[in-house]
Amino acid sequence: MLKSLYAAGAAAAAFCALAVPAAAIAQYRHAIDNDLDRCHGGEGPAVRITVSGIKASRGTIRVQSYRATRADWLTKGRWINRIELPARAGSMVFCMPLPASGSYAIAVRHDINGNGDTDITQDGGGMSNNPSINVFNLGRPSVDKTAVPVGAEVKPITIMMKYMGS
Repeated sequence: MLKSLYAAGAAAAAFCALAVPAAAIAQYRHAIDNDLDRCHGGEGPAVRITVSGIKASRGTIRVQSYRATRADWLTKGRWINRIELPARAGSMVFCMPLPASGSYAIAVRHDINGNGDTDITQDGGGMSNNPSINVFNLGRPSVDKTAVPVGAEVKPITIMMKYMGS
């Protein structure tokens, strides 16, 4: 009897897990490779991000995608995918796959000394739609200013890096 109750409970739990939308089950925080071939084929949803104005070939460039919601945008641990590469001065290109068509926002950070901390006098950053970043919004423009609609295609965007200490 106990065995059959356990089996019934396990089956019910499995059914409930299937009944929950996939987006609700999906885990955040996937570190991925920068697979540029994915963006050349035109199959999306994805964003092809050109990051311009990188001031030094030191440290790392980190690109993160977020759902364009107030709850997710720039909230610790709520990013969807992350690509991190050694920085190269000038421009770099990233291909960021997305889970489905929708509205997303992209954040880029240049950790010049590679220490993992935000050093306001050295490090740089940028966001989709290149919003103004200043002391009044503390480097956190609203999701309304950074949201990018993405369909089934590869959406090209350019993000200009900004450095506070420059």
